[in-house]
Amino acid sequence: MHNLSSSNTGDFTLLGIPGLEQYHVWISIPFCFVYLVATVGNSILLYLIAVERSLHAPMFFFLSMLAMTDLILSTTCVPKTLTIFWRGPQKIGFPGCLTQLFFLHYSFVLDSAILLAMAFDRYVAICSPLRYTTILTPKTIIKIAVGISFRSFSIILPVVFLLTHLPFCRTRIIPHTYCEHIGVARLACADISINIWYGFCVPIMTVISDVILIAVSYTLILCAVFRLPSRDARQKALGTCGSHVCVILMFYTPAFFSILAHRFGRNISLTFHIMFANLYVVIPPALNPVVYGVKTKQIRDKVILLFSAKRSE
Repeated sequence: MHNLSSSNTGDFTLLGIPGLEQYHVWISIPFCFVYLVATVGNSILLYLIAVERSLHAPMFFFLSMLAMTDLILSTTCVPKTLTIFWRGPQKIGFPGCLTQLFFLHYSFVLDSAILLAMAFDRYVAICSPLRYTTILTPKTIIKIAVGISFRSFSIILPVVFLLTHLPFCRTRIIPHTYCEHIGVARLACADISINIWYGFCVPIMTVISDVILIAVSYTLILCAVFRLPSRDARQKALGTCGSHVCVILMFYTPAFFSILAHRFGRNISLTFHIMFANLYVVIPPALNPVVYGVKTKQIRDKVILLFSAKRSE
């Protein structure tokens, strides 16, 4: 136990994007800009939902949860990444590395659960509109929020314990811009079969079950929409789901590509994989508030009102 604990006291070194070291400063410019867009966009979204009573509805409560989770996801990784781009390889302690990878994976699983909750919200709103307020009461919404947060915590916490029990007696150099579970586990001088199978199967099976339930929800929604007699009613119903579908595609498409490439893509270059993994933690958090701001009329009107009021001052 003494040898085990002493082997986990050293620092890890994050290298950045291998093969693109000479371009780190140039890569940092769009990364910094997109991170600012994500931070400002999600902060504005949270502010509007908090202060505007007309946005105090279940859909916007889940949207505020999505915005907070996106802020956690991007802030967990991007500041350290920018430091590497500007100042070269950076050291990170073992506790800091565990904290970073916990919030990275926790945000991913929680994002998926929030999208499922939003799909359920749209299903109730379109398929049972008269029962919407009785089904999605404030008490029910709080239960859903606590439930999906606890589920994500319970799934990711064992990852941290699995890593704390690994001895790191080989190189502590991580060819990446942030710590993630399998990347850190592969540096251990011990059998990591449990890490690989738990890290791949449990979170991924959870997310896949979310995707299946989201697909079922939207299949039922589409069936209900096309049964509506009025064309305007159909367009309005589809419009309310349009932004959600865009966000679902933006979240799951790069996420599954990155996960599968990391597990099975031996022919994919490490440089491309790490570059793509960095885009994943910054692009969806930046685009989500933009998509909702453009596609959701209530938010779009409030944003216009907010900025027009500031100009008049």
